[in-house]
Amino acid sequence: MDAQGRGRGENIDPADQWVLNPSTGEYELRLSPSAPQSPIPAPRGPRKAGAGNPRARSASPDQAPERPGRASAGSGTPGRDVPPQRRRRGAQEEPPAGRRGRRPAKKSKKAKKVLLWTSGTVAFLVLATGVGGYLYLEHLNDNITSVSDDGAGTGGFKKDQAINILLIGTDKRTGSGNEGYGDKGSEGHADTTILLHVSKDRSNATALSIPRDLIVDIPDCPTEQEDGSQKVIPGETGVRFNTSLGQAGRTPSCTMRTVTELTGIKPDNFMVADFNAVKTLTSAVGGVPVCLGKDINDPDSHLNLPKGTHRIEGEEALAFVRTRHSVGLGGDLSRIELQQQFLSSLMRELKSNDTLTSPSKMIKLAEAGTKALTVDSSLNSINKLKDLGLELGKLNVKNLTFTTIPVIDNPAEKVKATVVLDESKAPQVFDLIRNDVSFTEVKKKQKKEKAAVAARLKGEKAPASEVRVRILNGGAPAGSAQSTLSWLQVDEGVSKSENAGNAPAEAAKTTLEYAPDQADQARRLADIMGLSASALKPGESVTNSQGLPAMTLTLGKDFKGAGVSLTPPDKAPDDIKKSTADKVVCAE
Repeated sequence: MDAQGRGRGENIDPADQWVLNPSTGEYELRLSPSAPQSPIPAPRGPRKAGAGNPRARSASPDQAPERPGRASAGSGTPGRDVPPQRRRRGAQEEPPAGRRGRRPAKKSKKAKKVLLWTSGTVAFLVLATGVGGYLYLEHLNDNITSVSDDGAGTGGFKKDQAINILLIGTDKRTGSGNEGYGDKGSEGHADTTILLHVSKDRSNATALSIPRDLIVDIPDCPTEQEDGSQKVIPGETGVRFNTSLGQAGRTPSCTMRTVTELTGIKPDNFMVADFNAVKTLTSAVGGVPVCLGKDINDPDSHLNLPKGTHRIEGEEALAFVRTRHSVGLGGDLSRIELQQQFLSSLMRELKSNDTLTSPSKMIKLAEAGTKALTVDSSLNSINKLKDLGLELGKLNVKNLTFTTIPVIDNPAEKVKATVVLDESKAPQVFDLIRNDVSFTEVKKKQKKEKAAVAARLKGEKAPASEVRVRILNGGAPAGSAQSTLSWLQVDEGVSKSENAGNAPAEAAKTTLEYAPDQADQARRLADIMGLSASALKPGESVTNSQGLPAMTLTLGKDFKGAGVSLTPPDKAPDDIKKSTADKVVCAE
């Protein structure tokens, strides 16, 4: 039965709106000559935010009305081809109505994939990029809820740079069937949070879990209100991380600011999901396989499963990612490990042919994913999510590492309830991510380029007394240029140096620019300051105050002080607990 033949009030399976065109051998959107309405499910109206939730839907610039002359869903003839640019390219056919069966997989390699990443208790889902043509994309756009990032992010990910996405799972009890979960009356905490870092070359990624009971400082948070006005929500010191969302009117942008304050890493975008996301996404993919090393019966999370392997979805999946008293040491850190195992399994499931070659699963995932998420305003259309997904889809699961911020029990507590940073390990983890260093062994594509960069440090070094350099402050703390100058002249013998003031623009990284004939001076200064090979930038010399050629040292935001090495770690410490998404782990 055509989608047009069903009442608008009835539930329509989006997968049933695609039919086989025998002349092309591809799926096409079913168009009826008798029905003027769109062949997709009637778009839902704006989704209302729950009480106390400042989420507001943001209109997408990609949502444009149908222009005159554009073929409408109600025109045409049965079997008419959808215009090629709207067609789901490379898609495979189901048998015609009444003859459903397993579709051939020989064209599956053509199917483009979009990987959308949700958070903690939520997951990674794969969508086909041409899933619905123009009309279906408009429907998916209408599903998306967005809220401002209040300037807390970078303004959105970029295809030619590393990507940092903040994934937040809340315990807000929205939706039917969730009355028994979470804290009654809660505005929704940052209950499960992951900072997902994807390397610039897309060869690897790190998913860094942030414990909800970690003691942090929450900064002041400028926040857009429902009426469009701005309000600064005061910060707090020495509080649980999960209070960075929902409490005192804090929105996801405040969690963003808290993460930046904690790690020194500024997220590009955020995605938020509540309890319903786990249920709908796992059902859409047909369940997620999990392994238990022992029987689990947890009345708090409602999980009751015997030892062994199970395929879970819906309520059971939600119970699995929420259980903690029955696994590990029974605390939140043990639950984080369980959630990481769950996400790894879901990732493997979504990469399998059973998902990638199933049109009905793909469409259900598109529906569930766009309804389940709240995103920042720079991700407020399916096309923007698609672009992000295409970047994330380049990852290999064996190079996706899950780890948790190193913490220790709070020494200020007699009864241990919260944790604090392990200062001996956490800074190194943050440095690894900031410097785009993989937590796994990855075969780099740019071996020749990296070898050339490393070669900048090899060769003769000029005496310190011959190093001529101008020092600029490009984002380091005030006074850094002068303190570095004093240190170089008094302690290191670099007498031909001078303070040149502030740089024309801020710089994220400290750099040393030099001319070819100054390479020996550059190597000496790099050795003194602990600069990495990538910090050395072959270029041109400048004229110093005496009219002589000099190098330019620009102190960036990463500058930690005179005498503090700026050479980043090149691998993760062996004692950092981590796992990769390709490994099957049984919960104990």
